[in-house]
Amino acid sequence: MTPTPVGMRCPECSREKTKVTRGAKSFGRSNAAPATYVLIGMSVVGFLIEIAGGVGGLSGGGAVTNDFGLVPALVNDGEWYRLVTAGFLHAGPFHLLLNMFALYILGTMLEPVIGTPRFIGIYVASLLSGSFGVVLLDPDSLGATVGASGAIFGLFAAAFVIARGRGLQDIASQIGFLILINLAFTFGVPGISIGGHLGGLVGGAICALLVLAGDRGAFGPRRVVAEVGLMAALALICAVAAVVLSQPPSFLG
Repeated sequence: MTPTPVGMRCPECSREKTKVTRGAKSFGRSNAAPATYVLIGMSVVGFLIEIAGGVGGLSGGGAVTNDFGLVPALVNDGEWYRLVTAGFLHAGPFHLLLNMFALYILGTMLEPVIGTPRFIGIYVASLLSGSFGVVLLDPDSLGATVGASGAIFGLFAAAFVIARGRGLQDIASQIGFLILINLAFTFGVPGISIGGHLGGLVGGAICALLVLAGDRGAFGPRRVVAEVGLMAALALICAVAAVVLSQPPSFLG
């Protein structure tokens, strides 16, 4: 494959005289992605707590998953924190490995390009929009939904939208292909949370559109504050909507 420029720089940055690097690494540098490593660490710690919680820790399930995984009926019962904590738990080591590998690739690619505050904003908004998607599309589920997949789908969407918006069509095409593959698994493999993945995808795309709006001057000189503030508002709206819409399983009335 012929190397291509892969930096996703904003218009004002592109006018600066900086050295251009070609190849996959110029998309982002791992040593400039602190939030990515912190988020990976939080998920690993969450999984270790699952193991320490006993019964089923290594293969999913167990006391910690039951107490902190996302169950819409329990959100309705006041346990709203599950909307967040579910995103840092995983149903076994393979589930954790796949999600953390994807988070590492996407995080070290995207965070250096858009900055840590925006990256955290996208991740949190995508996580909560994914939780909202679970409540919306699978309200009667009594099994605990866990995993960082909603947030990761949000990162996929954000990377795709930002790449397209900044004219990097080759990169956008590659990311778009990966999104399609992951969606095929989402709909084709039993037990995968469709609502979580689709919700995260939509949330990440909306956040990316805010970044592009900032690129075009919509938020003035304090664009980062405005963009992150709107991402936080999106996260809050999704959380409130999930709490409002959550309800006991229909067969319980």
